[in-house]
Amino acid sequence: MPKIKTNRSAAKRFKVTATGKIKRYKACASHLMRKKNAKRKRRLSRPALVDSANLKAVKRLIPNAF
Repeated sequence: MPKIKTNRSAAKRFKVTATGKIKRYKACASHLMRKKNAKRKRRLSRPALVDSANLKAVKRLIPNAF
């Protein structure tokens, strides 16, 4: 069996926390910011955890992080 390659774009977008959860950053936080209110911009700036529905797919993209 060949080694599994890490998806480099995914490796830059996701980080694994100390407890093994996967941290992600939210979309829609980079442009057209003028029309978004302060509360929404504040929420978008904070990282979130990857949902359980997508966890398996993300783990397959970054196998060496675990």
